[in-house]
Amino acid sequence: MVGIGPFVVIPMVIGFFNSPLFFWAWILGSVIALIDGMIWSELGAKYPLAGGTYNFHRVAFGEKGGKLMSFLFVWQTSIQAPLVVASGAIGFSQYLRYLMPVDYMQQKMVSVFIILLLVILLYKKIESIGLISVILWTVTITTILWIIIGGLTHKQVNFSFWPEDSHAFLKATFWVALGHAGVKTIYSYLGYYNVCHLGGEIRNPGKNIPASIFISIIGISILYLGLNWSIATVIPWQQAQNYDFIVSIFIEKIYGAIPARIATGLILWIAFASLFAVMLGYSRVPYAAAMDGNFFRVFAKLHPTKNFPHISLLFIAGLAIVFALSFSLKQTITAILAMRILIQFIGQAVGVVLLRKRFGSASLPFKMWLFPLPVLLSIIVWLYLFVSTGWFALWGSLITITGIIVYFTVQHYKKIIN
Repeated sequence: MVGIGPFVVIPMVIGFFNSPLFFWAWILGSVIALIDGMIWSELGAKYPLAGGTYNFHRVAFGEKGGKLMSFLFVWQTSIQAPLVVASGAIGFSQYLRYLMPVDYMQQKMVSVFIILLLVILLYKKIESIGLISVILWTVTITTILWIIIGGLTHKQVNFSFWPEDSHAFLKATFWVALGHAGVKTIYSYLGYYNVCHLGGEIRNPGKNIPASIFISIIGISILYLGLNWSIATVIPWQQAQNYDFIVSIFIEKIYGAIPARIATGLILWIAFASLFAVMLGYSRVPYAAAMDGNFFRVFAKLHPTKNFPHISLLFIAGLAIVFALSFSLKQTITAILAMRILIQFIGQAVGVVLLRKRFGSASLPFKMWLFPLPVLLSIIVWLYLFVSTGWFALWGSLITITGIIVYFTVQHYKKIIN
């Protein structure tokens, strides 16, 4: 769940509010993850299949609708996956500025270099992803705990996220800011559902998939809220919103320049290692769909000697480079959410209702609490965030419509051929 996200979006989130109320955006992100986690838990426990959403849609929407929804999921993944890679690469170059002076174009070149380096490493068929994940987890948790403990032991600012104005929550400006900021905070929470993509490899999935999801969400929520609280008690929010590498400044303010450089190095490692895992995982999605006959056949090609889906990997890396050169970090994060909300998150919320209507709930290993309230809340909140993405909502909708047109065009062509 943790990559460069929490370290780069804190200043953005504060900037949307220009007040201590920014903390509520992180609470919102946690609540959204918990509500959506119930949907993922019910689906993942009942249908523990590799591919997660791809297979959930095929089961939930029937033979014809399932193929369309699964295709649209891979269609949007083929665009939002490069956006995820681009956002991580841009975040990497942003924090690198603390260690060395790089101008705008040099930052762009660093982002491109990081993506190319990842491709080279993945071409070498590195298979120690399990070890890399454990090391990444250790470094990540150590870094965040270091920050939290530092803030608790070096408090310099009195911070309260409860508004002095009792009517603040009733103002439209608060809800507009919360929507824009919520898009950024939920980006940092995403990943709680990754266990569903490996469902076929999980022992006792009916128990372990929901447990994994909720333990991850609760644990990360505590860490993120602690991270923001600690930073806000050391650096006044008026200043914090102006720093792109806020954690580096935080550590420097408490411990000095050398520890700050070490902390920056740790964050760069977290960003790079998480991008490695992201590119490895995402490159398999178009490949798996193509092998299933539900995506373009070219993505099913394997490397002639190393036996991995190199076309899929090169496509994602190439598009990621285009996005890294074209967009800012704030734009890539917003675009990621705009791409995913309709087909994946809202699609699954509808899907879980369809499955309950068709098969009932008696055989479900995990039943979400207070059904259908979590589903209704999930759809409402996701629509709220979708609208908050602004012009990117229109962009995401057009991509989805284009995907529908492509799907039916391909199906019509197949009928003619047959």
